[in-house]
Amino acid sequence: MKKFFLLVLVLFTLSVAGCKGNKENIPQISEKQEEISKNDSLVKEAFASGNEENEEEKELEEEKEPEEEKEDEEDEITKEIKNTPSDEILKKAPDQPTENSSSVGYNDKKSWWFKRNSEHTPPSAQMEIDIRQYGGYYLGNTDERVIYLTFDEGYENGYTSKILDVLKENDVKAAFFVTEPYIEKDPELILRMKNEGHVVGNHTTTHPEMPSLTDDELFGEITQCENAYAELTGEPMDKFLRPPGGVYSIRTLEKTLAAGYKTIFWSYAYKDWEVDNQPGTVEAYNMFVNNYHNGAIILLHAVSQSNTEALNSIIKTMKEKGYRFASLYELPEYDLIDVGQNGSPDIELEEEVNTSDDSLTETSQENGNTSEGTENS
Repeated sequence: MKKFFLLVLVLFTLSVAGCKGNKENIPQISEKQEEISKNDSLVKEAFASGNEENEEEKELEEEKEPEEEKEDEEDEITKEIKNTPSDEILKKAPDQPTENSSSVGYNDKKSWWFKRNSEHTPPSAQMEIDIRQYGGYYLGNTDERVIYLTFDEGYENGYTSKILDVLKENDVKAAFFVTEPYIEKDPELILRMKNEGHVVGNHTTTHPEMPSLTDDELFGEITQCENAYAELTGEPMDKFLRPPGGVYSIRTLEKTLAAGYKTIFWSYAYKDWEVDNQPGTVEAYNMFVNNYHNGAIILLHAVSQSNTEALNSIIKTMKEKGYRFASLYELPEYDLIDVGQNGSPDIELEEEVNTSDDSLTETSQENGNTSEGTENS
């Protein structure tokens, strides 16, 4: 019995010691679990923080993308401005005829054309008639970064006032070729053109094809228009004439010179006169910046919405490229033929007023050739 009691006491003692040992180990396990849990929380927090940073970086990148795109667009504009050919290329003037071709009759009807190029060199043009001896121009000074801006005004379509605003804002002088009915119907615009320092040139009275007129009719078309201008302004019209539709002959060039006028053709034009078929502002701008050149005489129709909306950007871009806009009074001078005294040419008109081939007046768009159309010009 005593032995049994001792055995129970020993077992009890061992049991109590075991429980005590377990109790001592519990806090240690709990502390370790707490440390593991704490580390796990830190890892989760770090991961979460990393994701948040990544999200923030992503948002920042997304926010930056439009700015980068905008910078890319600005770079393109800057590139276009800086992407100007060298002066050596720009000054590469084309050959021009120094005499009239023997195959061209005195009153053979011709339609003005020029040939575009992609090098920004002054374009070539017709080679049959030496227009310079009659005071004819299609290019100005090709040795200088200069542009001569001209507008044809057959009738008003609501854009001339805006065009004048843009010219004034950019301190640019241009030339406006007006008809006699335009002077009568829109005197306020004519006076504004004059008062703001622009050239106001002659576009005839009824906008006819000049080779089809007799001498008297031709002089009448010119003088009636200039008289209407003088009556309105009290001053003589600027002595520059644009032949309607670009249609001319040796005779009409000669008679125009005899009337005291220089004939102004062009080295830049495009199909801009169809008011219901406008190319759009971007196309009008791109057409210009793709075809500018030294000494360019620019023909734009003031009835064009696209031209009007693109004009401000065109002027600013060309100024950034180092170009200036000059008056027709700054055109170079050439040796002119003697047209006789009192405005009567030495060469008499033969009986061939309307014997030319009408096909010569057709607009040619093939191979880069271009001519102003007769519609609304």
